[in-house]
Amino acid sequence: MRPFFSIVIPLYNKEQYVLDSLKSVLDQTFQDYEVIVVEDASTDTSLEVISTIKSEKVSVIQHPSNKGLSASRNTGIKNAKGDYIAFLDADDFWKPSYLEELFLLTKSYPEGKLFATNYEELYPNDITLLPQNNAKNLAEKSLITTFFDISLAQPLYCPSSFCVAKSVFDTVGFYNESIRFGEDVDFNIRANTVFPLVYSKKPLVRYTMVSENQITQSAIGNKIITDFDAFDHSETSKSVKRFLDFHRYIMAKHYKAEKNMAAFEKMKNGIAVRNLNFKQQLLLAAPLPILNLIKKVKSFFLKKGIRFSTYD
Repeated sequence: MRPFFSIVIPLYNKEQYVLDSLKSVLDQTFQDYEVIVVEDASTDTSLEVISTIKSEKVSVIQHPSNKGLSASRNTGIKNAKGDYIAFLDADDFWKPSYLEELFLLTKSYPEGKLFATNYEELYPNDITLLPQNNAKNLAEKSLITTFFDISLAQPLYCPSSFCVAKSVFDTVGFYNESIRFGEDVDFNIRANTVFPLVYSKKPLVRYTMVSENQITQSAIGNKIITDFDAFDHSETSKSVKRFLDFHRYIMAKHYKAEKNMAAFEKMKNGIAVRNLNFKQQLLLAAPLPILNLIKKVKSFFLKKGIRFSTYD
């Protein structure tokens, strides 16, 4: 019998986390699912760790060589039996009612193709914070047709709180395997341009902010990122243009922090300054020592559960 959900877990060097991630799936109140772990040629004991899980729901697909996060997700999608694909990174965790909430969203909004919930950010010492996104301005459950307008802050959902009807990939394509940093941004643009988002503001996922081998914690270097220019043309709506410039701003700050000034200038030059708020304009123009100081101050307060941001 075909499962309702196919859960895709890309796995690369997450030996300290993946067992708890898998257990958070097996402990779900909604049990009509399969789990596909795509083992992406880990160099630690991740494969041995997951082999201790004895469940008919869990299958493992091994890549012969490391192919990256997008390729791992695509492998899972292409092997999925369910009509809905739920993603879980191997260092994140679901609260027990997460899949049940997604199931209820699919029944409440049968026209929906993209589904998500809010999440909690998990920092060291078990500090959890709600993201500074616009979920607070939404109803408990809603059909969002203005995704780009309300996403000029921290994301409404993280990769592990996102579920996609399998048919969506026939329309917008799979994850771009050439992108090695921020691949979710590329897919989110393509998917949310075509389909509305069905959303629950309940924070039912714990999103690990710092873990070993976490892509978002590593240097951009020469990694391929989303090609924002590919989406930015004369027919692009103003809301999408603002969204693109918001993410250009984020990437520009990354480049400046790494002293990659050529990439920083190129990214900055693509931004229409009017699409940034005053704080963001100041930070974009700030010298690197000031940015480093601000980063240290923010990190200090994050350890105390206090967050400052430029998103408002």
